[in-house]
Amino acid sequence: MVVVKSVKIDGENIHLFKSVIYIFESSAGFTLQFDMIVSELIVKKYKEFENLIVEIELEDGRVLNSIMHLKIFQGKLPLINLFCELDDIHEYENIKVVHEDDSWFPNIEEGITIEDIRKVEMPIEEVRLKLKLPIDQVEWLKDQKPKDLNGIFKEMIYELWKSQDIKR
Repeated sequence: MVVVKSVKIDGENIHLFKSVIYIFESSAGFTLQFDMIVSELIVKKYKEFENLIVEIELEDGRVLNSIMHLKIFQGKLPLINLFCELDDIHEYENIKVVHEDDSWFPNIEEGITIEDIRKVEMPIEEVRLKLKLPIDQVEWLKDQKPKDLNGIFKEMIYELWKSQDIKR
């Protein structure tokens, strides 16, 4: 099976955690399918797009350029499927052909966890809290810089999280 070396979407290099490229054969014809596990940040960045300009570099040196349609799969891991119609599959030698009736289907989620992905690229989300605190604590909080408060809460939550993991 052909191995993907690198991928660019709209000219930007994308970090691949795992991927598989194959040709899907159905009664409607052939489509080039490219499934890849990426970071949550990449999914968030491209989720509103329908079509993307994709450059896929294969380990054998070939480079595939195409405008591809985007599908995002909801699941445990951030998975993007890029696909395009093919007129002539002979240009894509050594790429596995999967028929719609085949029992084999690529599973790229095996052997990787969301924690592995977040070690490389951790999403940062904004959280707003509504608290009832004594006035002296409210005054102290108002005097702090947002950057300092982010660090304090991040450290405090990680410490609480670690202590709860130990108790389990």
